[in-house]
Amino acid sequence: MSMDAKSLLHYAGAPLHPAGLDQAAVVLIDCQMEYVSGTLPLTGIQEALIQAGALLTLARRHAAPVFHIVHHGRSGGALFDPEGPFVAIAPAVAPIDGEAVVRKSLPSAFAGTDLDRLIAATGRRELILAGFMTHMCVSTTARAALHLGYRNTIVASATATRDLPDPLGGVVPAAVIQRSSLAALADRFAVVVPDTLSLIG
Repeated sequence: MSMDAKSLLHYAGAPLHPAGLDQAAVVLIDCQMEYVSGTLPLTGIQEALIQAGALLTLARRHAAPVFHIVHHGRSGGALFDPEGPFVAIAPAVAPIDGEAVVRKSLPSAFAGTDLDRLIAATGRRELILAGFMTHMCVSTTARAALHLGYRNTIVASATATRDLPDPLGGVVPAAVIQRSSLAALADRFAVVVPDTLSLIG
């Protein structure tokens, strides 16, 4: 195993420091009850929501724009039923007046939504991302954001995922999915920091 592995961001000479709250918008992705007590409970979800709540508090303290992304499935469907109880945002990160709530139906928070326009209106070109699931909507949103010209920071402890079926046999544990997803994103798509304290240290 190589002990001197470097990211593509490193080779490109890109900035490796996290976004500052004075220049970034905060995007909380799918912090919904489906992942807490619904069909898709995530590994470490309670701890991740505490960290997401800390990020939200920090954003408000610094007057950073906040965008809450919510996923809506089809009515009566097994997941994220817009008429069911689990589509609601978790209380720990509930929006307040003045914070935009953006509804999506695809993994990327930018696909079929006006999120890019709303962020552009703030004049900010850096994003701080948190939410669920790490390998799915967080990853897809970060990749789309890069394509749109944003520089991303992801707060690792404010993300979480679940065990996945391995197409080659067996199950891949959530911890492996989490670690590998963050490593892949940190290679090119985002600066990944361990927790909210990293944003102010």
